[in-house]
Formats: sequence, C-alpha cells, structure tokens
Amino acid sequence: MLRLPLAQPNAAMQRRALWLAQATIAWNVVEGLVAMGLGFSEESVALFGFGVDSWVEVGSAAVVYWKLTRPSGCANTQLRQERQATRWISALFLLLVLGTSVGAGLQLATGAHPSSSLPSVVVSLVSLCFMGFLWRAKKRVASALHSRTLEMDAACSLACIQLSAVLLGGSLVYVILPALWWADAAAALALAALIAREGWGGWVASGRPDFDGGCGCG
Repeated sequence: MLRLPLAQPNAAMQRRALWLAQATIAWNVVEGLVAMGLGFSEESVALFGFGVDSWVEVGSAAVVYWKLTRPSGCANTQLRQERQATRWISALFLLLVLGTSVGAGLQLATGAHPSSSLPSVVVSLVSLCFMGFLWRAKKRVASALHSRTLEMDAACSLACIQLSAVLLGGSLVYVILPALWWADAAAALALAALIAREGWGGWVASGRPDFDGGCGCG
C-alpha cells in the first residue's frame, strides 16, 4: 500500500496527483516511441528530437511520482536523492540540446530536409491537446495541495506544450512552403533553445539551498 506524506484531508488530491504523474509517464513513453520512429523514417531532426525529449519528460514525472510515494520519514534522505535525480534529468536535457543542435547543423550544412512534415503536424497537434489537459490539471492540484514540487512539474508540462507549438509551427511552414527546406532544422534549433532553458533551470534549481524537489522548469 502506498504511504503518502501529504495530509489526509487531501487524499483525493493526492490520488489525482499520482494519477497525473502516471498519465504523464504513460503518454510520453508512447509519444516518444512514435515521434522518434516517424522522425527517423521521415528524416526529420525536429520530430526525432521532440521524441527524445518525451523520454526526459518521463524521467521528470518519475521523480515527482517517487516523491509522492515516499514514506513521511527520512526527509533529508529524500531531498538529497531528489536533488541528485533532478541533476541527472537536467543533464539529460543538456545532452539532448547538444545532439539536436548538431543534427540540425548538419541538416542545414547538407541541405537535407524531411520527406514530409505531415507526421510532425499530427504528433504536435495531438500532444498540444493532451499536454494542455495535463498542464491545467496539474496546476489545479498544485494549488490545492500548496506544493511547489507539483507547481514545477506543471511548469515542465507547459514547457512540453511550448515544444509542441514550435514543432507545429516549423512543420506548417514546410507544408505550406516546401521551398523553405530549412524550416525543419530551424524548428529543431528552436526546440534546442527551449530544452536548454529547461535543463539549465533544473540544474541551477537543484543547487539552491531552498531546493524542495521537482524538475526546476519554468
């Protein structure tokens, strides 16, 4: 049986927070596999990078789930472990930035472009709808439980929405104006900039004396 450290009167909100963490993990596993597969087959650096970012979101949601399911004791140990986990997640973000930037740079240098941007449009639209729901739900739960950790997790979901919007914008440009072959690479670089902000924000937050968990996004 799960033992939650939050107050008993908030049991319903506790269960909802756990469900949201589980839904985030499940969704991003599927989204990551689909986006990476389509990005590889269509030679889209932006879509592939978006798929890899989904796995970073899985790690972030797992940290939140871990904190929610810890026993109420050993607070110092929990905080130390979560600080380390957040740093690992942040490092993954920054490595993703490096890989995405190199791939986009090569794409621009060689003049390569995806065979179609339709998969990117579909994936980004579906992601915008579902992550929008998760973001609003997480904000309500964070407010009800007065949890900074959940607020930061909601900020991670908002960052995912921003990534989806950038991917959609770059894909639509290529669909409407195929002559702009560099649009996919430009979208990938924009994704890298947003991901870098997430990663650096998490790394800095994890080193602060007042760090209390979460991914440090926003």
